[in-house]
Amino acid sequence: MKPGKNLLQTIAIVGALVAFAGGMNVAHAASTDGTYKAKLMPLNAKTTGSDASGEATFTISGDRLTIRVTAKGVPPNMEHLQHFHGFATGDGTSRCPTARDDKNGDGIIDMVETEPVAGTTMVPFHDDPVSMAIVNDTYPKAGPDGSYSYEKTVSLKALEAAFAKKFPGQRLDFARRVVFLHGVPTATKLPASVASLDHIAAQVTLPIACGPIRKVAK
Repeated sequence: MKPGKNLLQTIAIVGALVAFAGGMNVAHAASTDGTYKAKLMPLNAKTTGSDASGEATFTISGDRLTIRVTAKGVPPNMEHLQHFHGFATGDGTSRCPTARDDKNGDGIIDMVETEPVAGTTMVPFHDDPVSMAIVNDTYPKAGPDGSYSYEKTVSLKALEAAFAKKFPGQRLDFARRVVFLHGVPTATKLPASVASLDHIAAQVTLPIACGPIRKVAK
């Protein structure tokens, strides 16, 4: 028995809807790809003795996230902590601190003073960002000229899972975050008012550059 005209029309419509849905899924997947960048500007330049600057780029392609950071004008011959910071609760957007955020008036914006406007340390940029481990000795080291380049590719799904575990209810949401570079030589004299975190020396965590992350390409 041959299928009736109405049945054939129904099958055609269902097929078209399935194809359309498949196209939507592909388009949705493709829309997750893109590039985000942060232009890094100096912080605490009087303390570092130079204008630390650079660029951080986050490129998503399927399950691959490539993180690149270039920096110049940073204290030479030393390792520099680098991360993106954000708020662990709510949907606030971080910003880089300015002179008005120096609440104790000591002329230096320390790590603790960044938290009200930038949030907490989130994703580290060292040899294993997915570990989410902040304390690590594989952050990039600046050369004698005060510059360095860093690049690491990780599984986006793995990083998202680790991020969600550490910050429940939060997503990576690059465009809501800021990137910080940290660190001055241990011999740098800082006022006692300069605060740090987790008993880490203030010289290690002192912010020296910051930039908001923004999407620049699909």
